[in-house]
Amino acid sequence: MINQGNEDDELSLSSSTLDALKQFYAERDARAEQFAKLQAQAEEQHAASQAQSKPLSIEAFTEDWNESQFWYSDETASFLAKQLLDGTTAGMTIAVVSAPSVFVALKNILSTASPDGAKPKLVLLEHDNRFAIFPEFVFYDFNQPLKLPAHLKGTCDRIVCDPPFLNEHCQTKAAITVKWLSKPPSAEEGKNQQQPRLIVCTGERMEGIVTRLYRSFGLRTTDYDPVHARGLSNEFYCYANFESVGWGWRASRQGKQGAGVRQPTEG
Repeated sequence: MINQGNEDDELSLSSSTLDALKQFYAERDARAEQFAKLQAQAEEQHAASQAQSKPLSIEAFTEDWNESQFWYSDETASFLAKQLLDGTTAGMTIAVVSAPSVFVALKNILSTASPDGAKPKLVLLEHDNRFAIFPEFVFYDFNQPLKLPAHLKGTCDRIVCDPPFLNEHCQTKAAITVKWLSKPPSAEEGKNQQQPRLIVCTGERMEGIVTRLYRSFGLRTTDYDPVHARGLSNEFYCYANFESVGWGWRASRQGKQGAGVRQPTEG
């Protein structure tokens, strides 16, 4: 009888130990699963941060000469982007009209900015649907200058425009779009509010037409010469309505503007 009791105690102890072991392994497996999830999450976040830190490249979009696409050099695109960003706040909107290489430069600059810093809203008006991969893309055809989402009217504080063709028709249509996008003075600030900061890049031959179309903006010819990545035979000018340490004012050459010439210019 004594031996039988000892065997019962041993069997009882073994059952308790087994239960404890089962609980231990269950908790260990649960912790391992939790760690694996955290590790996967960390790796995903790291991959996402790496992807964000890798600069976008306009070279991913092959120029289409039939669409008058000539991208700016990285230096020019970055320079123009910085002029637009200077002094912006989170409540501002920058519109990029037919100048996708400047848009890419803006995206790159903003992606490296401090997370706590004020970032303006971007909107890209562009005819090339390849750029629809960006959420800021809005399809734009200069032949229908006001066929745009109604919520964009009068919302833009900074605008850069590079009309795709060197003729008066295209320049005029683009100017209609720019004026429609431009934020009007508020009732409080009235005449004391400055015009939206505007940059127009187009051919030298368009100087007279451009300065006339944007007379109300106070647009003038700068001495900054935009450079295209693959060169461009047309002499290209940068026009603006604000001063910058990056440029001075060029003497007017309005007498040299030519009649409309269909040549590739879009940046």
